[in-house]
Parts: sequence; C-alpha cells; structure tokens
Amino acid sequence: MELDSTIYVAGHRGLVGSAIHRKLMEKGYANIIGRTRRELDLERQAPVESFFQEQKPE
Repeated sequence: MELDSTIYVAGHRGLVGSAIHRKLMEKGYANIIGRTRRELDLERQAPVESFFQEQKPE
C-alpha cells in the first residue's frame, strides 16, 4: 500500500486494533481512519455500506 492510502482499522480502541493503528502511524501512513461503535455499528449493514462507499478504504 502507498503511504497516502486510506486505511480503516476496525476496533482501533482495542488491544489489537490500537497496536495495528500505532504500527501504521510509525510506518508513515497518514490516512488511517477508525470509528467507534457508536459512530459505525458493524452489525448494521446499511451504515457500513455507506461508510465504505464514502471513505473508500483500501
């Protein structure tokens, strides 16, 4: 992936997700996005589809 790629990290506040987020930042990736469960409930298909269509993560 290019350093300017948009990357979505699910669970960015948890143990694994936060470690992945931190590593990506350390490697120079700048467009890392995360959403809280309140912002994006992954159990609800329509909002998830909208999110991916709008954000277009890699």
